[in-house]
Amino acid sequence: MKKLMLGNEAIARGAYEAGVRVVSSYPGTPSTEITEFASKYDEMYSEWAPNEKVAVETASGAAIAGGRAVSAMKHVGLNVAADPLFTMSYIGVNAGLVLCVADDPGMHSSQNEQDSRNYALASKIPMMEPADSSECKDFMKKAFELSEKYDTPILMRLTTRVAHSQSLVELEDRVEIPVKPYEKDIPKHVMVPAFAKQKHPKVEARMQALAEEAATADFNKVIMRGTDIGIITAGISYQYTEEALPDASILKLGMVWPLPEKLIRDFASKVKKCYVIEELDPFLEKQIKAMGIEVIGKDILPLEGEYTAAMLKDKILGIAPKEMASADEPVPVRPPVMCPGCSHRGVFYVLSKLGLHVSGDIGCYSLGSAAPLFAMDSIICMGASISAAHGMEKAAGRDFAKKTVAVLGDSTFIHSGITGLIDVVYNKGTSTVIILDNSITGMTGHQQNPSTGFTIKGEPTRQVDLVKLAEAVGVDRVTVVDPFDVEKFEKVVKEEIAADEPSVIIAQRPCALLKKAGYTGTYRINPEKCKNCKICMKLGCPAISITENGPVINETLCVGCGLCPNVCKFGAIEKVN
Repeated sequence: MKKLMLGNEAIARGAYEAGVRVVSSYPGTPSTEITEFASKYDEMYSEWAPNEKVAVETASGAAIAGGRAVSAMKHVGLNVAADPLFTMSYIGVNAGLVLCVADDPGMHSSQNEQDSRNYALASKIPMMEPADSSECKDFMKKAFELSEKYDTPILMRLTTRVAHSQSLVELEDRVEIPVKPYEKDIPKHVMVPAFAKQKHPKVEARMQALAEEAATADFNKVIMRGTDIGIITAGISYQYTEEALPDASILKLGMVWPLPEKLIRDFASKVKKCYVIEELDPFLEKQIKAMGIEVIGKDILPLEGEYTAAMLKDKILGIAPKEMASADEPVPVRPPVMCPGCSHRGVFYVLSKLGLHVSGDIGCYSLGSAAPLFAMDSIICMGASISAAHGMEKAAGRDFAKKTVAVLGDSTFIHSGITGLIDVVYNKGTSTVIILDNSITGMTGHQQNPSTGFTIKGEPTRQVDLVKLAEAVGVDRVTVVDPFDVEKFEKVVKEEIAADEPSVIIAQRPCALLKKAGYTGTYRINPEKCKNCKICMKLGCPAISITENGPVINETLCVGCGLCPNVCKFGAIEKVN
């Protein structure tokens, strides 16, 4: 039977058919759906881990114990998981271990563009890269075979367009793989220097053997057509190549590390001009040029962003893209904005009003940096808000700290904010940390996390108590407040930044998209009471707009959250129903 599947769904299906027992991940677009789909198969244990490092360690433990395992993450998540990644390359596996990483060319939902193929090279772990959903499933199954054959984890690289595109997938039955017997083997599993030194030569030999197998493996294939143009490519770039250059010969790589040198040499020798088409870094190009093979790549193609078929036609064939029909009037931009009723809006309204320095973090609340709030000074990476605020104080002094807060979500705090808070307390900082507790992991599509009290399957579990946690690491000043009570929230913020000791404010209100938010009805602005002060416009709510006659509320967008009447000093905003 065939089914239309997202690439991410097909990855989960491949894991299911391959007999995987454990899937542990942290959500991150564009990888999130892999684990969400995996959780639908009861034969596989699935979980949301607190962060990617923990997820990879969990999957590694499962593989060592004898059960096939998967961990999935986005590209920046692989940074977090790099520590166990590099060591698992030396340890190897008992049962198969596949680590899925989804890169985000074009930065649709990421703070940077990163090419994870560099991790494969640096960690000496083989990496496969599917080009469509069918290959996603098939490559997963092949990856487990290779993992166990060569005693190595396998990296499975996706990009946004493969992860989120659909194509037909042939469904097959699950093959139940018994848990492999575990044997205590200290030299294999204990990576102290004495044993690690013994393992490194084995890793190098393994990579050489894999390169030799890749030369004849069916996941690397040659499509010979004409001899004028040859293309070496992989992943989504293969799809663009087929559309743009239907007459070109193609070497399509399914394994992008290690590279099949013999196959590449043979292919390049058969064509007059050889191009390497790959998004982001010149990863393949550099390796192929190091072999002494002349290829054309980044000297004509960009280093950043996504490619298109039209771009390839232009750069390689000299066929300029057709001019697109344009509207007579310029189309206004639609920047991302916090949802109507967003539980974070009250926080950033107050912080903007107070003119504070805000050390920000990764989440949908990152939009607090946008107009009209402009309430964000920096965003580095997950959990960095607390550490950065602490560094700001140590560099610029207590007076600077009195005008500074760190802001991060509950899931981000669990992910990597706790250690930053410990750093503040231990090193006698005075930072004020605002945890935006919206009862869910919002940005990636409403996943559970350890602070929500539910597992990935919605089963009740022990819920992390953020108040007790903060107190346990040494914070004496912990306040829970509703951020829509703007007067009280402002009062609390002023008190805490003035205190000469660390403090935590838990801004607690459910995400507007959750049923528990309990919003009903809508609001309207009474023109007879409105003084046209425009303070409601400072909220940045998409339901409120300005007209010639003053601000108005679009009742089709209003969710009835009740924040705007809390900032109106004239009682002009009234509940409709």
